[in-house]
Parts: sequence; C-alpha cells; structure tokens
Amino acid sequence: MNSEETADESEPDVSSNPAQEHLEASAGKAEPVSKPERVESIDVLRGFALLGILLLNIQSFGLISARYLNPMAGGELSGGPYVAWWFTHVLGDSKFMTLFSMLFGAGIVLMWQRARDAGRKFTGLHYRRMFWLVLFGLLHAHLLWAGDILFAYGVTGMLVYWLCGLRARWLLPIGIVWFSVGSALSIFFGLTMPLWGDAELAEFSHTWNPDSAMIAAEIALHRGGYLDLLPYRSAEAFEMETFLYLIWALWRAGGLMLIGMGLFKLGVFSAQRSQRFYALGCLFGFGIGLPVIVMGVQQNAARDWDMMYSFFFGGQFNYWGSVLVSYGYLSLIMLLCKTGVFAWLQSRLAAVGQMALTNYLTHTIVCTTLFNGYGLGWYEKLDRVQLLLVVVTIWILQLIISPLWLTRFRFGPFEWLWRSLSYWKWQPIVRG
Repeated sequence: MNSEETADESEPDVSSNPAQEHLEASAGKAEPVSKPERVESIDVLRGFALLGILLLNIQSFGLISARYLNPMAGGELSGGPYVAWWFTHVLGDSKFMTLFSMLFGAGIVLMWQRARDAGRKFTGLHYRRMFWLVLFGLLHAHLLWAGDILFAYGVTGMLVYWLCGLRARWLLPIGIVWFSVGSALSIFFGLTMPLWGDAELAEFSHTWNPDSAMIAAEIALHRGGYLDLLPYRSAEAFEMETFLYLIWALWRAGGLMLIGMGLFKLGVFSAQRSQRFYALGCLFGFGIGLPVIVMGVQQNAARDWDMMYSFFFGGQFNYWGSVLVSYGYLSLIMLLCKTGVFAWLQSRLAAVGQMALTNYLTHTIVCTTLFNGYGLGWYEKLDRVQLLLVVVTIWILQLIISPLWLTRFRFGPFEWLWRSLSYWKWQPIVRG
C-alpha cells in the first residue's frame, strides 16, 4: 500500500514547505538532511517531548518497579510526594511518549516524501535505519535499562511504513482503530481475570503491590553490582520485547505513529495551520483530556487502587485522555513556534530535539549511574519530590549542552553513529 499512487495530492503537501525545499542535488544518492532541510517546529516539539519523558522514566530509574503503575505500592503516598506524583501523572504520564510516537510516524513520512521528490528509493534505507534502531534498543535494554522504547519503535516502524503513502483521511481512522486494540486487550484481560489460575493471580498481585520482603530484595539487587543486576534486567527486557510488546506497545505506538503520519500530511506538525486552529487544539486537548484523566485518578482512589480495576479499567482514562492532552501540548508548541514567543527556549529545545537519541541514551547512562549500586546507589533513597529535582537538573544541563555541541558538530554522537550505519558510510560530524 506504500505506493505513490496512494498519496493524496489534494491535502497540504508539507514537502513544499520552505524548510524542506532544499533537496539533495543528486537524485540517486541518499544523504542525511542538512540544517536548511530541518523542520524547526518538529525539532522543538521533539525536544519538549524528550525532556518530558524523563519525568516518567525517573520513576523507573529511582523507585521499585511497582510504584510506576501503582503509586500506593509499598505504603500510603501522601504530602509532597503525592502532589508530585499527581501532577506528574495528570500532566505527564503517557503524554510525552504519545508525542514522541506521533513524531516518529511523522518523521517516516517526511523522509519518504523527500526521497520521493528527489527521485530516490527509500525502502532499503528505512529498513536499515529500523534494523539499527532495533539493535540499539536490544543493547540498551539488556545492558543498561529494561524500560527501553527503541526496540519497540524500530519493529513497529517496519510495520507501519507500508501505510505511509495513504492519505491523511485514511491514516487517522486506521491509527485510531489500531490504537484502540491495546485498550480492548486491557479490558479483555480485566474481564477474564476471574478465570486466571491461582499462580497467575499471585504473580500479578506481587507485581502490583509487592510485600516488604520483595521490596527489600528488589532494592538490594539494584544497589548491588552490575553483574548481579544483569540477569534481572535482561529478563525484564525480554518480557517487554515479547509479551508486553504484543499486547501493548505494538498497538499504542503503532496507532500513534499512524496518527502522526496523518497529522503531518495535514501540516499540523510543521506549524502551517492558523493560530486559531492551534488555539482551538489547546482548548480541545486540555479542556477534555485533563478532566478525563483527573476523573480516572479519582475513580482509582475511590477503589483504593484495587488491582483488577485500576490496572485494567481505571487505566483507560489515561490511555485515551493522554492522547487529547498530547494534542493540547502539540497545539501549544506549534502556537509558540508561529508567534515566536520564548524564541530563546525554542532554539534550545530544537537542539535537544536534534540530539534526541543521544539525549535519551544519556538519561539512562546518567540515571543508572546515580541510582544503581555500581554508581552512587541512590535507588529508593530519594522521594518523588527529590526525583523531580534530579529531572530539572538534567533538563537544564541538556538545554545548555545540546546547543553548544551543535555549534561544533553536525549531529549528536549517537545520531552520527546511527546515520553512518544506516547509509553504510561514515558521515562527517565536525562542522566545517
């Protein structure tokens, strides 16, 4: 289905955007894009999303795994830590990853359109890019941190690619249906939970709310040596790459990538729509999404974070509400890009976005060093408020370092490696 005949010529063609007009002179030669070809608004949004992702990932780096899904795991949460969790959940949980997934889909279409307009073949390059991303994800997950998303993006990117030539009017509904499969599976598992065996129920119960002995064992493991933690980390990563991918990541990430493709073809990501369009997007996304998510928190709390309800049914409020809030963020960032408000911050966010892979992996390197036993061993030593201070510190450093790096180098170090492997040619990295 990924044929040029399926492209909708009646929709806004963002490949005619001035930011994209400078195509490669040699039609048969695949080369990475240069600075004039970048879409600044996409870089700004990617940087915003990348920094926001750390708000959630820091919980996996610094706290026992159960606390990510169940804030009451291991004891009652109150005071400042509860407020920190509440705002992080309502404003952040799944929202930034939603943005990143949509941007990933938009990026596939952008590269495909550029190759098409320059008369180049793109399929081989795309699959090389996804292959190396999958490999990076496997190494990242099994050696450093099981919460990796690169593997899922690489595999899913191979699947959705064949739909990128469809018109937006098809991509958007297909994406919504694809996305809804993950929701339907969650509800199905919740409805059939009474049929589970005793062993499966006990295992899930311990995952949702571990006892003190299990918590102590998990803390000791993460505060121990690297080799002691490696088998545990690899087992978690394998589950993420198999069962959890098939019932969750494939459907959520894949659906959002397709939605991102459709929105890109409509010019939404490149700040081409009117200020009124984006202002209404803010009202629609935040005005509906935030109340839905807050309602979900209230429903979970009213049921004392019951395992069956909160995981399978209560989570639906955020599963769907996060898409609306993400659209609100998208509209807000595009509105700022159109008006030039906070231009100094936009330029720094764009630099973070251009180095998204490097900055994402840097989060893991820094945080595992801070929290694991082979580093400073802060695992479960900081509360949620203190974790937010770590996040803000990393934000500030990346907003400073990323622009400085790009004044001397064309790409981030991991972007350079990914591009060199994808094009099978070492790319120049130092600016002339």
